[in-house]
Amino acid sequence: MIELILPSVVATEAAYDDRPRPGDRLLPPEREVIATAVAPRQREFTTVRHLARRALRRLGHPDAPILPNRRGVPQWPPGIVGSLTHCAGYRAAAVSPTRLSATVGIDAEPNAALPDGILDAVSLPSERPHLVALAAHRPDVHWDRLLFSAKESVFKAWHPLSHRELDFTEAEITIDPSDGTFAARLLVPGPDLAGHRLTTLTGRWHSTHPLLTTAVHLPSPTAPTT
Repeated sequence: MIELILPSVVATEAAYDDRPRPGDRLLPPEREVIATAVAPRQREFTTVRHLARRALRRLGHPDAPILPNRRGVPQWPPGIVGSLTHCAGYRAAAVSPTRLSATVGIDAEPNAALPDGILDAVSLPSERPHLVALAAHRPDVHWDRLLFSAKESVFKAWHPLSHRELDFTEAEITIDPSDGTFAARLLVPGPDLAGHRLTTLTGRWHSTHPLLTTAVHLPSPTAPTT
């Protein structure tokens, strides 16, 4: 699913369960990081790293540990940007060379309503009326959850550029139901990218009955144009 909403310069891998393939293994530093975690966390951590290494091999990169920093953000090999996601029934990884991509962020969520009380915590007052209109247009999509997912993808794309976290109240999301896109207007000063201040991040979304996926990709300023 995630491959449907990312450009071809991004290598993706996905799985719908935690069964390993031949050759999949955690590297010793990764095993150390996850050693004391509960079993479900160990399984999802292991699977997304298997997926990430498969995607990195497609870019010609040798196997290397993909360790989280103190905030849990994956640390990629030099010259690579990437993102990981996992939810019930789906895991995915997306990686790309920095010469082609400035950043990438992905997220997957169940196509189900957010738990009570969560929407107010993760949305802006300006975003909520739009969700009501979207639900009237397409009731098969849980738009509150899609908004949450879009913000997660934005946050994951923002962090490598700014090296700081973005709060749920610091980006205003507008979702287009007709073409599967969304835009995030940054409400805090964005990082400088090749002499231009970043003010907006755009992304794409996809829905099926059980799953929602979102992705943000920003081309590198030095990437060749077609």
